[in-house]
Amino acid sequence: MANVKDGKLELISDKNSALVLVDYQPAMFAGVASGDKALIRAAATCAAKAARILGVPVVLSAIGPQRNGEFIADITGIFPGQTVFARAVPSFDAFEDEPTYTAFKKTGRKKVIVSGLWTSMCFAYTALHAIRDGYVVYGLMDAAGDSTSAAHEYGIQRMLQAGVIPITVESLVSEWMHDWGNPKSMELVREVYSKYGAQIGLGMP
Repeated sequence: MANVKDGKLELISDKNSALVLVDYQPAMFAGVASGDKALIRAAATCAAKAARILGVPVVLSAIGPQRNGEFIADITGIFPGQTVFARAVPSFDAFEDEPTYTAFKKTGRKKVIVSGLWTSMCFAYTALHAIRDGYVVYGLMDAAGDSTSAAHEYGIQRMLQAGVIPITVESLVSEWMHDWGNPKSMELVREVYSKYGAQIGLGMP
């Protein structure tokens, strides 16, 4: 299995993974009805902040920004000067856009954490593309939403059946951080955990 190295399960780390965020744009948020938009936005933003703090590569992809609006500033502001790849081919699959996919492949990472709007379309198709190409793919499920609850639910089920590994933002950040001895742990509590799961810092050693 691609997720097993030397006979052992290989966990996510800041050295073996990259984060790909797809279509966090105003018009896409406007169509979300499957969950709390503020929580979805916070989860995506917290993942991006944690990636920046820990040096995890991040790729941002947008569809039709002239029509759907620019990628949200909550996230682009974390990475000043970084390119948001507006897909030249208006595909639901962000990895069908060569500049987007090339940017990810240049990270050299074999594990990819994907999330986006909407779950059953741009998120799912991008994740399935990566699965098809042999990457270990994690779906950041609490950072995603869709036009209906059923679309979100069955979009997730389709990804799971194809081999996408589900994860949530607090679990992802904790796996990246690994333990409280990480020199970035206090920054993560202040900038990430306290913005999404305020209680996590209370039980630390």
